[in-house]
Amino acid sequence: MGALAHQSLACQRRWRPWPVRFLLFLAPAVLASVTSLSHGASASEAFPDLVDRVRPAIVAVGAAYPRRQPIGDRAPYRIRGTGFAVRDGLHIVTNDHVLPDKLDTDRRETIAVFVGRGREAQVRPARLLARDEDHDLALLQIDGEPLAILPLADDKAVREGEAIAITGFPIGAVLGFFPATHRGFVAALTPMARAADRGRQLSAVQRARLRDPFDVYQLDIVAYPGNSGSPVYRVVDGALIGVVNSVFVKESRESALTSPSGITYAIPLRHVQALLTQATGAEADS
Repeated sequence: MGALAHQSLACQRRWRPWPVRFLLFLAPAVLASVTSLSHGASASEAFPDLVDRVRPAIVAVGAAYPRRQPIGDRAPYRIRGTGFAVRDGLHIVTNDHVLPDKLDTDRRETIAVFVGRGREAQVRPARLLARDEDHDLALLQIDGEPLAILPLADDKAVREGEAIAITGFPIGAVLGFFPATHRGFVAALTPMARAADRGRQLSAVQRARLRDPFDVYQLDIVAYPGNSGSPVYRVVDGALIGVVNSVFVKESRESALTSPSGITYAIPLRHVQALLTQATGAEADS
């Protein structure tokens, strides 16, 4: 019996450390897995917070009549697209084609920006400060309490595959003043006009644009007509990288298609910055 007890004790001493070694071997993998899950949960929780921070900077852009202005059977306002606040919160960036083609000046209709959400939405008259028809951008100015603003990203650091989001009014105010957010990524950095596009099928206007081509962002994201002028911002920090624009770009890139694709394009931030610089010079001269 003494020999058997001695043999049993020896076996215990020999095999007892293995479970500990095994657990130590697995520890880094287990820790990495837990950390990954923790980071995933944090990222998922952070995006709603980001949307809450971006939403107050988003506005609808269109035209409106003053209150109590006799307008007959005309609608008191019309929404044509989206915009967002920059600088001091009183400057609004949007697409140039979003601005009304014609205003009913006899009845004091003006360009208007719609701020707020739902029943708290307010109408503010807007003034056109600067426009860049080549890149289909416009800068407006409003009065009143400043809005939240979007920070500007490093335009040169945008990469294909980068996670982005857009917030705007995809179908105008059909369902009320509730901006919607869509999430995707930068699919490609592509020229607005390709060499293969230089053919007879292009109109005179499109050929004129080819004289000064520029790159645009192709986005893997769904956008609708009301999203024109919506900000494209990074999911990681909410910094602005561009402005949604499908109509203008598709006139150059996809006009030859019988049924244009649902691809969304965006004008890079550098052209917004140039417009802001142009407006600063104009304000200084006035």
